[in-house]
Formats: sequence, C-alpha cells, structure tokens
Amino acid sequence: MIGGGQLARMTHQAAIPLGQSLRVLAESDSDPAALVARDVELGKHTDLDALRAFAKSCDVVTFDHEHVPQEHLHALVADGVKVFPGPDALVHAQDKLVMRVRLAEMGAPVPPFSAVLEAADVLKFGAQHGWPCVLKAVRGGYDGRGVWMLNTPQSAQRVVPELLAAGTPLMVEQCVPMRRELSQLVARSPFGQGASWPLVQTVQADGICVEVLAPAPDGPAEQAQELALKIAAELGVVGLLAVELFDTADGLVVNELAMRPHNSGHWTIEGARTSQFEQHLRAVLDYPLGATDLAAPAVVMANVLGASDTPEMGPDERLHHLFARFPDAHVHLYGKAERPGRKIGHVTLLGERMDEVRERARLAAHWLSDGVWLDGYDIHGGQQ
Repeated sequence: MIGGGQLARMTHQAAIPLGQSLRVLAESDSDPAALVARDVELGKHTDLDALRAFAKSCDVVTFDHEHVPQEHLHALVADGVKVFPGPDALVHAQDKLVMRVRLAEMGAPVPPFSAVLEAADVLKFGAQHGWPCVLKAVRGGYDGRGVWMLNTPQSAQRVVPELLAAGTPLMVEQCVPMRRELSQLVARSPFGQGASWPLVQTVQADGICVEVLAPAPDGPAEQAQELALKIAAELGVVGLLAVELFDTADGLVVNELAMRPHNSGHWTIEGARTSQFEQHLRAVLDYPLGATDLAAPAVVMANVLGASDTPEMGPDERLHHLFARFPDAHVHLYGKAERPGRKIGHVTLLGERMDEVRERARLAAHWLSDGVWLDGYDIHGGQQ
C-alpha cells in the first residue's frame, strides 16, 4: 500500500487474519501505519524510483490516498506491476473535472459544472445557474480544503484570479440545495464481482465528517447501490469505491468519488460482516468478496478530532474513563499527534435504536477529543 496513513494502518490490521503481509510505503517512520506494520519502506509517492523499488516485491500495489502522479502509475503498469485501482480508473478520483465529465457522459446525476480558465468563466456560469456557486480545486483538496463558496460576482472577481495566479486548476459547480449528505460504499474485483454495504448518512461540521449513521435513516438505498455499482463497473474500479452523494428534493446527486477505504466506511470494522479494509484486500487480490450485512440494527461512527485547547488528561487516561462509562465502545486511535481539528481516531457504537446509539457515539467522541462530557457527567460517570 502506497501511503502510510490511518487507512494503511487499518488495512494492515485487516491483512493479518487473511494470512497476508501488507507492505507499506510511508514518508516517515512516524506515519500511523509505520508505527504498527513490520514491513515498511520510506519514500515519497512522487518519487518514481522509490515507487519502482517498492513495487518489485509486491504482488499487488494499492493506495491509501489518490496523490500518486498519473505518469508514475502508468510507468508502474508498463513495468508489469499490478496496480489496483489502475490509473485509468483512479484519475476520476484524482481530477474532479475529469470525473464530472465522465459521469455526465454516463448519465449519472451531477450538478451543472464548468472548467474555469479565468474569472469571466465563473461570472458567466453564475449568471446562467445562479449564485452562490461552488468553486473547487480540480486536484487535491479534502475535508473542506480546496472548496470556496462564491456568493456574489464580486467574490468571484476577487478569489478566482488569485487562485489561478497561484497555479491552482479550477472548476465551478452549481450549489446544490441538499437535505443531507450520504455515502455509498461498494467494492469490485478484477473480474467484475461487486458488493455493496448499506447506504450511510454522513454528518459534516466545518467541512469535516464528524458522524456516520449506518444505515442512513429513510435513505434511497437501492438507488444509491445501483448507481455506485454502475459507476464502479463503467470506470473499471478494482477495490473500494466511495460515492459521496447529496440527497436533494429531486433525488441523488453525485458529489465526489474516492477509490480506497474511506472515512464513511470506518464503521464497517465492527458494524458489518466484512470491513471495508478486508474487502479492499479481497478485491485487489481477486478473492471472493465478503458479506456486507449490518452486525446490528444501528451503527454510528464518530470521528475523534483534536481539541482546540489541550485537554487536561492525556489520551490514555481519557481512554480509561471512556471504557469505564461505555465498555462496549470500539475505539481506534491512529497514533497521530493531536492538533485542533485533526482526525486522530474514531469510535464506533452499535445498538438497536439509532437515536440512542448516535447520542452515545457523540458523547464518546467528544470525551476522547476534549476530555469533557457533554451531558453533565463528571469523569467518573456520576452526575455533577
């Protein structure tokens, strides 16, 4: 796996019961996966020589991010390396404009969009489709970065020239009036076997996913699953595909794609019969795909974010008190240094009723982030 982040760390955990050894190309020996995996090489994903040296002894090369340059991916394929997902598929997760064009050609539901070469392109688009508009960096950007809301023509005239002058390739989209955000996760093998998990609802705060509800309450599950499996087949995806969706009054609209294990699928570790990490390995190794049934009627994953103020307790002490109060909580900490807003882990809870499970997950994640209970309990679980 190219990339040593938390996705590689959790994929390493999933490889062990399959009898597999996950090799990791990490940039630093302090990367989350490098802290736990035995077989780690240090190198940059932008260094073709490092990629070639790494790939020589791998049966299959896959990714925990989409940032490997296309020319490097094609070079590896030309060398005879099995790369999954392949570059012709992965480009649709690397380049938002390429993705939008291809999905529109397929007839998939996407918002109106246009490439941006100058501020006048945004002004024309806004006049045609209305304000506000959403300006996006074509490549890179996640967790709210690389996205700008343009409320007026004046904001476009101010923001667009600065970004273009800095070399940022841009596109503009219509602002979608959505009711909520959803995510559909599917997997596909080299020979076309597909599997899908239940549709989930994702809850965002400041552009960062803070909660995932599985299954999505009253979600258009069948439509979302059919759409995601169609996209995976049409693009030739091998491995995981996450289709981020807007739920609108007129139906589903595709927001973005990711071709790797995804934050909206972390709940599957405890909440599904087969986790997204194991399924990704099964897919890229061309094993039969695993069952994706829910392990409980309601599953909620809440991200643990670095606090704005340094908590009085260290992470180990916070973990101790959390388990004292919620012994059934499933905690995954990524080995990352804490800083404000950074995803440093997640917590998953399972149960019978979504409202109850969601509240417990929210309390647990906030406690692990800040060392403060939200509901008037002290650290020992008693009423204040």
